[in-house]
Amino acid sequence: MDSSKVVNMIPKPKMSKSLITSGLVLLVLIFLGLNAFVIVNAGQRGIVLQLGAVSPIVLTEGIHFKIPFIQDVIHVDVRVQKSQSDQTAASKDLQIVTTTVAVNFHLEPSAANKLYQSVGLSYGDRIVDPAIGEAVKAVTAQYTAEELISKRSEVSSKIKETLSSKLSTYYMILDEINITEFKFSEEFNNAIEQKQIAEQRALKANLDLQRIEIEAKQKIEQAKAEAESLRLQKQEVTPELVKLREIEAQIKAIEKWDGKLPNVTGGAVPFINVNGAQ
Repeated sequence: MDSSKVVNMIPKPKMSKSLITSGLVLLVLIFLGLNAFVIVNAGQRGIVLQLGAVSPIVLTEGIHFKIPFIQDVIHVDVRVQKSQSDQTAASKDLQIVTTTVAVNFHLEPSAANKLYQSVGLSYGDRIVDPAIGEAVKAVTAQYTAEELISKRSEVSSKIKETLSSKLSTYYMILDEINITEFKFSEEFNNAIEQKQIAEQRALKANLDLQRIEIEAKQKIEQAKAEAESLRLQKQEVTPELVKLREIEAQIKAIEKWDGKLPNVTGGAVPFINVNGAQ
């Protein structure tokens, strides 16, 4: 018998179709199992899309079940975000002012699906930045350039109120707003500098005037005191006191005399030099 026929007559091991089917089913189940759960990280919310439609359910932090191939989850950050920009506007007195504004805001967690449905994830460029510019321009126009500086806290409060109203329409919450800088034109800065110089000079002149007035009053009071002293002294002078002062003066003159007479006097008749005559 031909050897090749003998080999063909030996039964070959056949792989069971049921085993292959079971393996495929297991792989499908593993794949479905891995795609049936989603994890929402801290500071995020999960927006559920069911066949492309936004579901009213918003997933919170943690692990959640979803229907594979039917549901998809979009992760949205609901933590505090920052937007800073320079806004140029005209003040009430028509001065050009560039305001640097830093805004802190966050999405309303329970309404993240509504924001996604109406705006999408580009809410910063579409909503936040234009709203900041509009709020700054609206409030800046209510104040003069000098008032923007002197009433900085009031201006900031009004911008915050206006911006908060605009952002709440799109399910965003304004946390804080900070005006970091006001920039004015060079001409206005020069005018402010000249005004400050003039105020400083006026203040110095006023202080000098007050000093002169005080010194004058001091001199008047000193003169009054001296006059009062002379008046009191005059009241105390009596003939006896005058006579006593004359005697005291003569005694002091005698004590100082060395016993020699002067050769001449200041009058018309000179003293005679006794020694020369002898």
